Amino acid sequence: MDKLKSYISIVLIVLLTNCTVAQQTKVSSTNKKAIKLYEEGKGYYDLRKNDLAELSLLEAIEKDPNFVEAELLLAYVYTDARVYDKALTHYERCIEINPEFFPEVYSSAGALQLNFGYYEKALKSFEKYLTYTDAPLMGRSMAKDGIRDCEFAIEALKNPVPFKPINMGESVNSPMSEYFPAITVDGEMFLYTRQLNSKMTYTGYNEDFFVSYRDGDGWKKSINVKAVNSMANEGAPTISANGRFLIFTSCADPVEGYGHGRKGFGSCDLFYAYAVGDNWSKPRNLGNVINTRNWESQPSFSADGKTLYFIRGIGRGQNRQQDIYSCELTDEGTWTKPEPLSRTINTKGVEESVFIHPDGKTLYFSSNGHPGMGGLDIFMSKKDENGEWGTPVNLGYPINTFNDENSLTVGADGNIAYFASDREGGFGGLDLYQFELPEKMKPEPVNYLKGKVYDVISKVPLEARFELIDLETGKRAVVSHSDGATGEFLVSLPINKEYALNATAKGYLFYSENFVLKEGGIHNPYKKDAPMKKIEVGKSVVLKNVFFETDKYDLNPKSKVELNKLVSFLEKNPTIKIELGGHTDNVGSAKANQILSNNRAKSVYEYLVAQGVAANRLTTKGYGDTKPIASNETEQGRAENRRTEFKIIAK
Repeated sequence: MDKLKSYISIVLIVLLTNCTVAQQTKVSSTNKKAIKLYEEGKGYYDLRKNDLAELSLLEAIEKDPNFVEAELLLAYVYTDARVYDKALTHYERCIEINPEFFPEVYSSAGALQLNFGYYEKALKSFEKYLTYTDAPLMGRSMAKDGIRDCEFAIEALKNPVPFKPINMGESVNSPMSEYFPAITVDGEMFLYTRQLNSKMTYTGYNEDFFVSYRDGDGWKKSINVKAVNSMANEGAPTISANGRFLIFTSCADPVEGYGHGRKGFGSCDLFYAYAVGDNWSKPRNLGNVINTRNWESQPSFSADGKTLYFIRGIGRGQNRQQDIYSCELTDEGTWTKPEPLSRTINTKGVEESVFIHPDGKTLYFSSNGHPGMGGLDIFMSKKDENGEWGTPVNLGYPINTFNDENSLTVGADGNIAYFASDREGGFGGLDLYQFELPEKMKPEPVNYLKGKVYDVISKVPLEARFELIDLETGKRAVVSHSDGATGEFLVSLPINKEYALNATAKGYLFYSENFVLKEGGIHNPYKKDAPMKKIEVGKSVVLKNVFFETDKYDLNPKSKVELNKLVSFLEKNPTIKIELGGHTDNVGSAKANQILSNNRAKSVYEYLVAQGVAANRLTTKGYGDTKPIASNETEQGRAENRRTEFKIIAK
């Protein structure tokens, strides 16, 4: 209804500045009783006693069925009261009685016809309105937008997209309303907002978070997330890829000492909480870099853990401008200043309910500022290689209708979308549904990596910072942390790419791994644990992301990612000295392999020294093919034997 509210506010402004009915002394009716009742109704309307005005005007129309002024004023009364079906009836009756009586009637009728999905009628009303050359600019702009939407909707109705929504069932839904869903990358945890039966004294109905866990093809009975919920409202959650970091909306306490006790900077702020094991931390405000005196809400946190999208509303009520903003999480754990997305995405209308897919480049959001079916429609935009957002694409009819559509979330596999709807056949209020996305609206395919970080000797789980780096570009694809209680981690990544995995923990050698993430899905993830060794003399690490061409010792540019991690490790541990060891397989002569391994170790040495590492902290040694770690009878074994290692020789 946001677009309708915008239309109606414009309509009322136009009507008030052209208040023919309110100011005129001569009317079209000659029926004295009808005129008296009309004047009486007008007096009540001026006093904002709309219930009495309605009764008087209905009687006036009964006395004179063609009393156009009474019809128009009654339409105003119903518009003010938001009884839009009755308002439309009387606007259309005005046109029927006297098509040229008052031009603004066409803009009012068009707005309501569009609201109810009467696109052909609305199109004619808006086109007729624009024939009046003295029509106010504000009304003309609204009519042009209306024509755009009508033309889009008429065409969309002729070309419906596949859409078969399925109710998520009583394990998730209830007689109350459920909305704003979020789902983890592995598809195992489903979090959403539920309106409760308890009505708050100051804030209307209370809202809490509920969570459900996958049970085969269905969902287990949802439970209240009591550790995060409070006596006041929580809503619009976004959950990190691994389900351990939560960002959500909470509004300021309306009365001192009442509600959740969370201090904010404006009407609604973004808060966060994180889980360690089964325990959630106390929610905290994201801070005044993100939160302002304005309205911040509806966050979406990217699966790579680097970008936060959210809605900021500037102003209040129907005049509030709502746009999508984004900011980045720095290596130091601070947020950059949020900036609005480009005008390719944001419009002069309302944007809300933003969701960034785990592919990091497909954005879904609701808007009434782009060509649509009327009200809020759901759109999709994709980011190009230059980081620019493409022109938003309407998801089409019947996913979008003349009603408001929002609250969309898409699973990591890109096939299933989740949304809230009050359609018939539900459990009550808004229910959560799922449906298969049309092919053209699907994001890029992703898979996910999951594993556990632990001490290689004691097997104790470790909290570690780990990075996944796209070896082709050298850019970090993901920065995250393993769970401090379980050591578990889970991240989402685009498929068919080669990645370097580096994990670091205080007091431990860093862990290095290399892999290509191939196609899979929520039932077939890529699994890779990260066993870590304590920093002790004699312990070594294979640098699995240091590469050389066959029979050569020139460093491949992809090696710099790994070697820079080694530089960082040595900077953080300034007393450590290491030996750089080169190893080969047994192909070729022992002498050639010895020379090659020596030269490869020296190439790494030279790179580290060039990056500022003191030469007296480094030694090199070529081992040739004398220390295999796998069989040389297979290609895979030989590949493992061709390696570069570093070994701690002094602490």
